[in-house]
Amino acid sequence: MVKLSVIVPFYNVQQYAPDTLRSLRANARDDFEFILVDDCSRDETPDILERATRELPGAVHLRHETNGGLATARNTGLDAARGEYLTFLDGDDWLAPGYFSQLVSAIEELGCDFVRTDHVQCTARARTVHRVPHGRRGVVMNPREVILPADRSTSVDYAYAWAGIYHRRLADAGLLHFTDGLRTAEDRPWIWRLHREAESFAAVGLLGVFYRRGVASSLTQIGDVRQLDFIKAFDQVVQETAADRDAAELLPKAVRTYCAIISHHLGSIERFEPPVARKLKSMSAAALKRMPQGVLDDALDSMDVQRATRLRRLRRRPVSAEVAA
Repeated sequence: MVKLSVIVPFYNVQQYAPDTLRSLRANARDDFEFILVDDCSRDETPDILERATRELPGAVHLRHETNGGLATARNTGLDAARGEYLTFLDGDDWLAPGYFSQLVSAIEELGCDFVRTDHVQCTARARTVHRVPHGRRGVVMNPREVILPADRSTSVDYAYAWAGIYHRRLADAGLLHFTDGLRTAEDRPWIWRLHREAESFAAVGLLGVFYRRGVASSLTQIGDVRQLDFIKAFDQVVQETAADRDAAELLPKAVRTYCAIISHHLGSIERFEPPVARKLKSMSAAALKRMPQGVLDDALDSMDVQRATRLRRLRRRPVSAEVAA
């Protein structure tokens, strides 16, 4: 029986993949498998992964013939996974030695559906600890009950899929797969669905994932049209939350978060290519018109003046029928 399946997508990360794979070797166990998904890399990443299948115990190498994006690559790994528990890592990040054994022990001791962990963010030589925005540690709770309040950062705002471990019953229930084709913000509908539909979770103060920021090939650093997939992602969050039995309570959080993300992108619009910047404005204006308008009014009233003014101005922008759809 495989105890833990680790799903690791890779795309054009030849500079970082060796560090990632070394850290996986320092976490290997006879009952762990490492599913290495190459998302049609065009650099030396495939050769590095092919060597890893010979050197890394439990390694399984899968390759996409066309690039599908992070969500699709993770789904490929999920479909191949055999473990009692599942977790993720990105191909340019790394782990502390023995971290996965500690992670498995944590979820087995707590007996819950999923566990969320803290992580270390690494930008150049700087190291910063980022905590799950949930104060109670090592206490099993209903994840639905920690989505709110709307005006504070909560566990659904800490969307990193690799910051945790998940019981196989979640995969069997269809809760671990991502929306195919999303190029960014793929973890937002995913984390909301987990918190609405799973039965139990806990947060633990376990550090072991080192999240590399500032990677030139990362979509967070590239101002091209793929960044605009955040709109598809948050449309999905709002639509699914609107259909929830507690929609009246949860929608203000979903809409307010969506507005904050739109404002964030507009506030750094200069990093986008000019045609993409124009598309960002038109698509964001259309998104505001699709939101439940009464909930949107309340969300804007609760935001600071700068963000609210920016969004109200955008809300008045005319939208073509094609963009609105």
